[in-house]
Amino acid sequence: MQGTIDGFSYGAVTPVAAFLMACLGAALGLRCTTRSVRTGRSFRAGWLALGATSIGSGIWTMHFIAMTGFSVEGIAIGYDKPITFASLAVAIGMVAIGIFIVGYRGATRMALVTGGTITGLGVATMHYLGMAGMRLEGQFEYDTVTVALSVVIAVVAATTALWAAVSIHGFLSSLGAAVVMGVAVSGMHYTGMAALSVHLHPGALDGTASAEGQGAPLVPLLIGPGCFLFLAAVVVMFDPLMVMGTPDGDDPGAASGAGRPIGIPAQRHVPRFGTHADPASFHSRPRDPAPPSER
Repeated sequence: MQGTIDGFSYGAVTPVAAFLMACLGAALGLRCTTRSVRTGRSFRAGWLALGATSIGSGIWTMHFIAMTGFSVEGIAIGYDKPITFASLAVAIGMVAIGIFIVGYRGATRMALVTGGTITGLGVATMHYLGMAGMRLEGQFEYDTVTVALSVVIAVVAATTALWAAVSIHGFLSSLGAAVVMGVAVSGMHYTGMAALSVHLHPGALDGTASAEGQGAPLVPLLIGPGCFLFLAAVVVMFDPLMVMGTPDGDDPGAASGAGRPIGIPAQRHVPRFGTHADPASFHSRPRDPAPPSER
């Protein structure tokens, strides 16, 4: 028996909230990745890890906020917590692999293609693993072509986001890139949901499940990643170089080389001609003749 699916039980509230969380995670992740290429190697891994966790948490939170509006008429929906949190770990882990590749290799074609593909596959894997964690009296089936399209959208979005992270350093430009990524991730999610159909088990319909209450079990699961994104936003707000793209000369760590882009050496101070520190001027001055007593 075919189940009746409603992906917008709360109207536009859940898609809009999900889109905003995707944009927040993308914005934080892109700024952290941008910051990583403007700092020394000793701190780069930390910024990349923070960026990967922000993007992964934002995508995961976006998915399950959107799923609070998902319902199947007359069917109660539950969630398997180990599988649900495993989807979060997969999202963060695979996004981290892609970000670290680009963070250390730069915006080369091979690094972007490899990192973007891994990150995009991580986003798609998170989505379908999260769907596998749903528990209801029925069976999910997917349209293969639509699923493939959702994976392509995820890979293209991830590749574009990684390119923006290492190539666009302006604050407003990064926000624009985050919005584009939010649109793409949300589009990937709803494209994947469009591929879904539910076949109910015999006698599954009991008529006691309300559409408005089917997303309630997800609310406690969203608290942890939501708090993390808030803390990551605080870190971004208190780092002027990461937010505003402060020139390296204004960075307090620039003198020690911590604020310079990788691969750009510090400028050396060249003494003026004629000073005592100028070797050329020192050797060009005639030596005083020795006193008669020393000849």
